[in-house]
Amino acid sequence: MLNRFLNEERRASYRASCGCQSALAASVSRRLTERLSRREVVKSIAAGLAVSSLGFAPAAFSQPDDRPIVLKGARIFDGRRNALIEGQDVVVKDNKITGLVPTGQVTENVDVVDCVNKVIMPGMIDAHWHSIFAAVPPSVALSPNIDVNYVYLLAAQEAEKTLMRGFTTVRDVGGPSFALKRFIDESRLPGPRIYPSGAMISQTSGHGDFRNRNTVSNPALCAISAAEVAGASAIADGVPEVLRKTREQLKLGASQIKIMAGGGVTSLFDPLDSLQYTKEEMRAAVDAASDWGTYVCAHVYTSAGIQRALSCGIKSIEHGQLADEETVRKIVDADAWWSIQPFLVDEDANPQSTEEQRAMQRTIAEGTLRSFELGQKHKAKMAWGTDILFNPAGTRRRTPCRASRGRRPDTSVMARAAC
Repeated sequence: MLNRFLNEERRASYRASCGCQSALAASVSRRLTERLSRREVVKSIAAGLAVSSLGFAPAAFSQPDDRPIVLKGARIFDGRRNALIEGQDVVVKDNKITGLVPTGQVTENVDVVDCVNKVIMPGMIDAHWHSIFAAVPPSVALSPNIDVNYVYLLAAQEAEKTLMRGFTTVRDVGGPSFALKRFIDESRLPGPRIYPSGAMISQTSGHGDFRNRNTVSNPALCAISAAEVAGASAIADGVPEVLRKTREQLKLGASQIKIMAGGGVTSLFDPLDSLQYTKEEMRAAVDAASDWGTYVCAHVYTSAGIQRALSCGIKSIEHGQLADEETVRKIVDADAWWSIQPFLVDEDANPQSTEEQRAMQRTIAEGTLRSFELGQKHKAKMAWGTDILFNPAGTRRRTPCRASRGRRPDTSVMARAAC
C-alpha cells in the first residue's frame, strides 16, 4: 500500500525531532472532546498543481471555464532530472497538465498566466505530518481553558497554508484528522490530500500513552482517557486489544495504521531505547491491516526496535535515526520504507522543556545526517517528512528549501530554485 501510495504520486502528471508525545500533547489531549465527526471518509479528490510562489492561489479554487490554461515563462522542475526546464510553457486542461509547448506557441483560446521568474514543480509529499496538532501554539495547548473548536479551526487554516506551501499530499501519522480529510475531499476547504492513520496505537506506558503518570487502567471504575475519546491515541495491551483497536481505526477510514514500537525524545514515561509491543502484538496489528489491504508504520528509533518491527512485517519505519548499518541493510532486505525526518538542533526543532529532553534531541540530531548517508549508500527506499508539532513557527518555515536538508546536494535542484 505504501509503495502504491508513493508510486501513484510519482506517476501523476506533474500534479501537484519527534514530538508526537509530550507534555503539550497531553495537555491538549486531556481537553479534547468528542466534537470531531468520525464518519467514513469519501473518496479523495485529485489535488491541483503545486506552483512555487506564483501568487494566484485564489484562482486555483474557482470554477474553471472550458479554455485551457497556459502557464507562461516559468522554469520547470519535473522531479526527475537535475536541471530546470526552460523555454517551455505548461498547458493545463481540466486541472491536469496535458503537455509542454515552446514558450509563446499557444496564445489563442487559452487563459495565459504570466509565470516569468517563477518555478513550477510537482506537489510535494510530507510523509510524516500531524494535521491537527502541527500549528497549535504552546500558549493555546497549555491554556487551562482551551477551546477545542479553536484547535480544529487552526487545523483547517493550517491545511490551506500547507497546500499553498506546495504540499499537495500528507500522510497523517497520528491524530483525529478524518473530519478534516472529509471537508477537504468535499471541496469545502482547500488543503492537501490526507492519508490518515487515526489514533496512534500504543501499549500502556508507551509513546502514545498521554495519561498522567499515576493514571492506571481500570475499566470497572473509569472510562477511557480523553485522548482516546478524541481519537488522538488508542491504548491497547495484548493481542485481542491490538486487533480491536487496529480494526477500529480501519473502520473509521485509516489508510494505514500507526503503532508505537519504541520510546521518544519527549515521552513522559518511556526511555528512548525502550522496546514497545511484543512480536505477537505487532503481528496482530500487521495481520489486521494486511487483511484490510494496507500496512503498518511504526514509531521507533533504535536498531533493536527497528529489527523487531521488520521481523513482524512492519512496512514503514518512522524516524530510525539511531539505526546502525546492519539494521539499514535489514530495512532494504525487508523491502520496507524508511520514513525519516530532518531532526536537527536548530530553529526548526520542536521545542523541548527539559535539559534531559534536549540532550536526547541532540542524540537524535547526530543520527539524522548519518541516517541519510546510510540510506543513500544502501539504496533504501526513503520517504521524507517533518513531524512538526505545537510549532506554528516551524510550519511557516516548512518550504522546499527546508525539505532538502540532509539530502545529497545534487538532489536539491528544487530547493535551490526556491531559496
